[in-house]
Amino acid sequence: MPFYAYKARSARGELMQGVLEAADSGAVADHLLGSGATPVEIALTRKAATGSASGEAWWTKLFEKKVTSMDVQLFSRQLYTLLKSGVPIMRGLAGLQESAISKSFGKVIKDLRESLDAGRELSAAMRRHPTVFNDFYLSMVRVGEMTGRLEEVFLRLFDHLEFDREMRARVKSATRYPIFVVVAMIIAMVIVNIFVIPQFVKVFESFHATLPLMTRILIATSHFMVVYWPQLLVGAAAGFFGFRYWINTSAGRYKWDRYKLKFPIAGKIIHKATMARFARSFSLSSRSGVPIVQALTVVSQTVDNAYLCSRVEQMRDGVERGDSILRTSIAANVFTPVVLQMVAVGEESGSLDELMDEIAQMYEREVDYELKTLAAQIEPILITFLGLLVLVLALGIFVPIWDLGKVALPH
Repeated sequence: MPFYAYKARSARGELMQGVLEAADSGAVADHLLGSGATPVEIALTRKAATGSASGEAWWTKLFEKKVTSMDVQLFSRQLYTLLKSGVPIMRGLAGLQESAISKSFGKVIKDLRESLDAGRELSAAMRRHPTVFNDFYLSMVRVGEMTGRLEEVFLRLFDHLEFDREMRARVKSATRYPIFVVVAMIIAMVIVNIFVIPQFVKVFESFHATLPLMTRILIATSHFMVVYWPQLLVGAAAGFFGFRYWINTSAGRYKWDRYKLKFPIAGKIIHKATMARFARSFSLSSRSGVPIVQALTVVSQTVDNAYLCSRVEQMRDGVERGDSILRTSIAANVFTPVVLQMVAVGEESGSLDELMDEIAQMYEREVDYELKTLAAQIEPILITFLGLLVLVLALGIFVPIWDLGKVALPH
């Protein structure tokens, strides 16, 4: 279909301009009138609107604020309210575009409007923005279109995004203090090895005495860092980028995500938080009328762990072969006996979606407790490492000085 450049006045009298793909100029005028705008000028053009066509400089795009999960969450809630109130989706999107606080998200809404006007479905229009709407979001919107329960799906997506955002915020808040302490310890060790110990080496050399083993180890470590710090810096950078490349591969991501679940303290938090997202997403899909096999396919896209995602896909394959949810859950080997019992009751009673919601709440409570006690669990480990660091410095630096000082004193 051809593209038409238009100029129009919004309900507030503001000048609007852009490019729409439509069958003819009359369709463009109908679209503008339907969105509450008054057409001023409509002209045939050869290309769709791009960043350069709209007069935006490349540096404006570079420093433009990206769309956040909060933008998508508020969009879901607002769209639910508009659709429930009987507002046509085109008019609703026009209002959301005008009131959008984020300019980048306002452009996304504008593109959704243009795609809908060109005859695309909402899910297909959203699929043009994979960095804004993830696969799970797109799948749920598609289900809402198929079942005619789009407004209900948007409400549940809002709840899901709220839950996901709170979970991530709790994890970040709980890990902020330990990460700060570990980084401070690393910086302190580097400063001591590069600037402090070399000064003590001069003092030790003036005594011409045999130094203890711990002191010699510290001096050798310090000398190695001072002499080879460029190589160490390059090696650290190469290791960092190599690790990033490795975890971006399918095999590397799978192995790393599986290894993360075995971390002493953080592993169980990651596992429970991921399973809470799985249960919440499965409950949402089931209540929206999605068949179990398709629900497991959709839910696997929300599990932010390649290993657990493969377990969910294994469950889906088992259900496709005719196995029960309980049997596939046992074979996945990622659920606790209590959860398996709840799955059995839900499958037997036909209320699996409600039981999955309760499972999500149970996992969420456990994660909340683990996060609240995380600092108390990590503090003894951090204190132990700090004590060992101080002990090594005391044995390696201050004890030799004390001993040599006693020898130098007159009797």
